[in-house]
Amino acid sequence: MTAGPHVLAMVLAGGAGKRLMPLTADRAKPAVPFGGSYRLIDFVLSNLINAGMRRVCVLTQYKSHSLDRHVTTTWRMPTLLGDYVTPVPAQQRLGPRWYTGSADAIFQSLNLVYDEEPEYVVVFGADHVYRMDPMQMIEAHIENGAGVTVAGIRMPKAQASQFGVIEAAPDGRNISRFVEKPISPPTIPGDDDNCYVSMGNYVFATDVLLEALRVDAGDPSSIHDMGTNIIPMLTAEGLAQVYDFAENVVPGETERDHGYWRDVGSLDSYHDAHMDLVSVHPIFNLYNRRWPILTNLPSLPPAKFVEGGNAHESMVGAGTVISGAHVRTSVVSSSVTIGTGAYVEGSVIMPGARIGRDAVVRRAILDKNVVIPDGAQVGVDLERDRGLYTVSDAGVVALGKGVTAKGQ
Repeated sequence: MTAGPHVLAMVLAGGAGKRLMPLTADRAKPAVPFGGSYRLIDFVLSNLINAGMRRVCVLTQYKSHSLDRHVTTTWRMPTLLGDYVTPVPAQQRLGPRWYTGSADAIFQSLNLVYDEEPEYVVVFGADHVYRMDPMQMIEAHIENGAGVTVAGIRMPKAQASQFGVIEAAPDGRNISRFVEKPISPPTIPGDDDNCYVSMGNYVFATDVLLEALRVDAGDPSSIHDMGTNIIPMLTAEGLAQVYDFAENVVPGETERDHGYWRDVGSLDSYHDAHMDLVSVHPIFNLYNRRWPILTNLPSLPPAKFVEGGNAHESMVGAGTVISGAHVRTSVVSSSVTIGTGAYVEGSVIMPGARIGRDAVVRRAILDKNVVIPDGAQVGVDLERDRGLYTVSDAGVVALGKGVTAKGQ
């Protein structure tokens, strides 16, 4: 136990992630690999654990086996002080039905809150890439006496309509309106060019959360969603405040990656977030050891480059062998083999993929154990690729788990 406030963290990890297909064909979105070594859920769990929050419930539902296994085997906490990170599947405590929304997921799991009896409940999403010290947000919540505090990130007005947008009152702190994907998003007081976009991270006073969930559960018109129903309800009651993510300072961060946050909900945003990692001075720095992103790495030998194989502006995982091949601006995970004469550029290669001799892979995402045969090409002829694979709006080609690409 710590001397600070008694906090229970609940991580919403039940999302289907349909826009990330085919990467989510066999797994929940938070279990999607990221950055060569991690799963998406590792980012939120690392932020919570680094901040000293050691009692964490991960609410799962959709295709949760690999996610449950990852959380159970990776996030083992010492039990002496009662610490835990535990996956909690849909329990159907209120009848034979699954979660109907993020608020309903918490409502059906309130036994976790009653058992823990926290002063505050932190509710965070599980599928964003960022660093944050949640304790700073909790401290602001307590100092300001809010019923709920919503983390907001400043985003240009032209991009904000894709998200839930927070309209702050003239004092810059209280929330006067919360709207999902508005056509004309409200801007920040004193900043006409930017809006507060909700990060999907909330801090609640426990009694406020319990009452809001009770009222919402009894409303037949509600879709039982945190952003659509709970936050607007508490906003109307004058209990909601915004926390400016720009004020959050993480140890070891650089000026370049301060305030970095990416919603990797689509293939294009997922690919772009990986490209943020591989520049000489990365936009998001995975090498910050003062606030590490934690995970469980397999026991593998170091990466090996033979017969002139090379990689430039790239990240290469353990156990990977690049044999006489050329890799540029790519994230290559563990246990990947790339054959002689192959060329890989601007791509995300997940564990166990095999790229054959003289193959070409450009602006592609290859899921686990994908095979690119000798001489095959992916990302070169997009018209051909559209007939064979998934191609995003921006022309990123994605091959699902275990797929063998078609030869030329």
